[in-house]
Amino acid sequence: MKHFSMIRGFHLADFFTLANAACGALMVFFAAATVGTHSLLHFLTAAAMAPAALFFDVLDGRIARWRHQSSPLGRELDSLADVISFGIGPAALAFAAGMQGGWDIVALIYFVCCGVSRLARYNVTAESLSSGAAKVPYFEGTPIPTSVLLVAVLAVAGWQDRLGDDIWLGAVQLGPWVLHPLVLLFVLSGSLMISKTLRIPKL
Repeated sequence: MKHFSMIRGFHLADFFTLANAACGALMVFFAAATVGTHSLLHFLTAAAMAPAALFFDVLDGRIARWRHQSSPLGRELDSLADVISFGIGPAALAFAAGMQGGWDIVALIYFVCCGVSRLARYNVTAESLSSGAAKVPYFEGTPIPTSVLLVAVLAVAGWQDRLGDDIWLGAVQLGPWVLHPLVLLFVLSGSLMISKTLRIPKL
């Protein structure tokens, strides 16, 4: 019974994790609003949610270690929040930026699936990698919050009014569908996430 309570109980850090998820949800909402309104303000507001989510993501881990309150629930919450904020959110922003061709959608789905796979692999291997320590010494593949860099690229493009038909690198017709080459940054990011050979020290 005690173990069950530990799993289902919320700690202070978990509320910061939920704030991360809330930022991700807002990113998706504002990205969707951009598609309908073509408002640069909506687009940049959506982009601003990514660093806000990263702030809460870093803070929840520090609070959990400070209070010695890490839990299975907290780890699962963190992964679910990260999927929204650093997976679905950036993909939605890319779509709002004008990457709406058939190949773009395939690439963005690939990116999201890589992020989900990356987080799932981390969750099932974290215990063995940590060897009893408070945290794992390194990441296998790039952490999913690195997608904040992709959001930064899109934010700069938006600030320079290079969205939609004017998006950087233009568009090419490949068979039945359109590809915006800029979306290949998402393919690269996703591929680096699921790499098993790339090891990044965890600070």
